[in-house]
Amino acid sequence: MVDIAHEWGTDLAIGPGGDLQTVDGNGHVRQRILRRLLTNPGDYIWQINYGAGLAAFVGEAQPAGRVRAVVRDQLRLEPAVARSPEPRIQVSVSEPNAVCLDISYSGTESANPQSLSIKAGV
Repeated sequence: MVDIAHEWGTDLAIGPGGDLQTVDGNGHVRQRILRRLLTNPGDYIWQINYGAGLAAFVGEAQPAGRVRAVVRDQLRLEPAVARSPEPRIQVSVSEPNAVCLDISYSGTESANPQSLSIKAGV
């Protein structure tokens, strides 16, 4: 599937032809995962339950188990992420104000394993 290229926290990019840049394949899946995990539940008004809201876990005591469960549940809802093999999720708290994720997954359109690291917080 093709989508507009938009990395979390950046502006839309202009493609080589002067129109909006697009993304597909593994980049598309990565973009969808980031959007889903970083969006706060309730912020997407067309789907109130969309999003994991990772930033809400920053500064909590012992959030690793809860974060892993929320991320696992959200990845199961993402149509672009393959169900088998199930994504592997590593959660660590690197500082009092940061939650780090290392996710290994496969997209539904490609069996090639991919990895994604996210650091939420300072």
